[in-house]
Amino acid sequence: MSDLDLLTQSLARNVKHWRSVRGYTLDVLAARAGVSRGMLIQIEQARTNPSIGTVVKIGDALGISITTLLDYEQGPKVRVVPADQAVRLWHTDAGSYNLLLAGTEAPGPLEMWEWRLMPGESSDSDPHPAETVELLHVTAGELTLTVDAVEYRVPAGASVSFEADTPHTYGNAGDVPTEMIMAVSVPPVR
Repeated sequence: MSDLDLLTQSLARNVKHWRSVRGYTLDVLAARAGVSRGMLIQIEQARTNPSIGTVVKIGDALGISITTLLDYEQGPKVRVVPADQAVRLWHTDAGSYNLLLAGTEAPGPLEMWEWRLMPGESSDSDPHPAETVELLHVTAGELTLTVDAVEYRVPAGASVSFEADTPHTYGNAGDVPTEMIMAVSVPPVR
């Protein structure tokens, strides 16, 4: 079975499980996530490989991390994630990508990501739930972070934190790759 098949089946199993734990019908989860009921049915039947944006919306609506949604198996209290098991959820032909390195529920979803943005490329993000916070540390190049239509330049070695409940974009306006580590903390579902 391919890695993509494993991820698709894990996502199907975990969406069903967490929807049941939260007591949500398909219609309730669809409304909370802003995803169609049909898409949720396809996901729960492992018949589609949804976009990262769709997975994020479902995780946010369920109040769990993407790591939990994609976890092959719920492991022990200490979980080492080998480098070859980091999950690539977005990439471009030019070489930009993100990797979900690790995540946990503490008390809400907490995720750690590795990002690489090639020159001239960017990735848009929809607003996350209220009180979601992102921390970024740029390790190479310069990040052009746009939050609520305001642009911020973050050079290598610098870090930034921001409330991510508004539209935001990670971009590289430079001529060398931008590399960064990002942590995302989402509040628990109330």
